[in-house]
Amino acid sequence: MLCATKEGTFSYLKKFGNYSKDFYRFNGELFFPSLGIGTYKAEPYKEDNYIINYAEAIKIALRRGINMIDTAINYRYQMSEREIAEALNEMFQEGEIKREEVIIASKAGFIPLDFPFPENPYGWIQENILNVELATKDEIVIDQHCMAPEYLRWSCEQSLRNLELETIDIFYLHNPETQLGYVDQETFYVRIEAAFKMFEELRGEGKIVSYGIAAWNGFLYEADHTEYIALSKVVEIARRVGGKDHGFKYIQSPFNLAKPHAYGYANQQTEDGMFYPLMHACASYGITYIGSSPLLQKNLFKRAFAPEVAELMNTNELSDIASALQFARSAGGICAVFGAVDPAHVIDNAVLCYLPEASAKSVNTLMKGAYAV
Repeated sequence: MLCATKEGTFSYLKKFGNYSKDFYRFNGELFFPSLGIGTYKAEPYKEDNYIINYAEAIKIALRRGINMIDTAINYRYQMSEREIAEALNEMFQEGEIKREEVIIASKAGFIPLDFPFPENPYGWIQENILNVELATKDEIVIDQHCMAPEYLRWSCEQSLRNLELETIDIFYLHNPETQLGYVDQETFYVRIEAAFKMFEELRGEGKIVSYGIAAWNGFLYEADHTEYIALSKVVEIARRVGGKDHGFKYIQSPFNLAKPHAYGYANQQTEDGMFYPLMHACASYGITYIGSSPLLQKNLFKRAFAPEVAELMNTNELSDIASALQFARSAGGICAVFGAVDPAHVIDNAVLCYLPEASAKSVNTLMKGAYAV
């Protein structure tokens, strides 16, 4: 199957020998850039979703050493995935990159609809999901989220069609905590188990390499919160479903200056019975942590950062955006995924490729007292 490989991602990073030696990280299977590019666009009903195109930004990222591309089937009604295919196909044909050099992640869970936005979205769900028995009505939560196994299979296969690929490297269950509050905890974990069984089937068919969970707050809440997800329970499910060689290998969650809980808030229990922050818990279970939303969808920049931030991050000559990205990629996750549709923004962010990550001491100084924000 055509997918990212250790040899391919290593070959790719060797093209960028003038970058900081710690820009790329190895998780035992693939070499990741410490910055990845994402294709999420907030406010999907806005008209600009009909005129923007991520293809150029993706090409610039790949030319600048950023070979981790993150997307989801529901981003802009499947258009983000299709624009990634547009960029990749052009570069494959020109011989600029090879498939095994690029890490592609997508997600399933939210109902994507299709582009252009259908006149009757409920009719789309009825026709495309319910009538063809991909899920039952009670498996769809608030008309937008579904973890039914056959729906997840369809979603994966549709993503492969959109991306024009044979295999997705990382396939996430997308914000499963959306269902908590509508279903009880027991039902929730039963649905997680059914989803993981399907993901293991998809692995066996070569349609995905590994899988994970991309959550927003689920792994970051306190343990008694309605939407809390216990990593220990999820790992137990993966081991039960897939054995010791299960494919549950990735967690993605927000990590940024305003939402640093994954690094500093001890809310996840590990096998020693103690509670640790999510990044530490992931490491103890052999799961790779990937940070999302390093700029908090630009909400970090309502006022200028204090000068101390740039001093600690060694970004004195750069922007607050660079300082925020430097923080997000320096705390222990293998990669921080930023969104960018403008190629110029990708070029600006790629300046960090030359800069060593911030020290643990600097991160801890900036974090002091902040994790409960």
